[in-house]
Amino acid sequence: MLKVIRAKLHGIFVTGADLNYHGSITLDPVQCQILKIHPLEFVEIWNKNNGARFSTYVIYGDAHSNCCVLNGAAARNCQKDDELIIASYKFCQPQDIKNERPKILTFNKDNSIKGILEYVVEEDGGWYKFSINDFDSDSYLEKAS
Repeated sequence: MLKVIRAKLHGIFVTGADLNYHGSITLDPVQCQILKIHPLEFVEIWNKNNGARFSTYVIYGDAHSNCCVLNGAAARNCQKDDELIIASYKFCQPQDIKNERPKILTFNKDNSIKGILEYVVEEDGGWYKFSINDFDSDSYLEKAS
């Protein structure tokens, strides 16, 4: 089995940190829905500002809030305005990797969606070829709603 990326919020900014909460990361459910990230799903988090790497589970905040709030112990790893990469993953057999199409959201400084990408793996002469599809986020979001 391979552990592979399933979805990623790349370059999202921390909007708050609440050390006294019970734990988790609070995200905008609209953004999570695009990537099919579920409440209570565990995610890996990488802080681009300080190099911290940790995992926690997702809870949903208010829709269209563009929130990214670290709660509980995770709040020790981030400060407001830190830039994060949040990754969801899955396990698959090596021969099935070509069937995966992970979606990646990129963000503006206000956590509005800047872009939508898709990773593509194709077989190429007995091995693999990797490419990235870059979608027009406005038209993609219109189709998805």
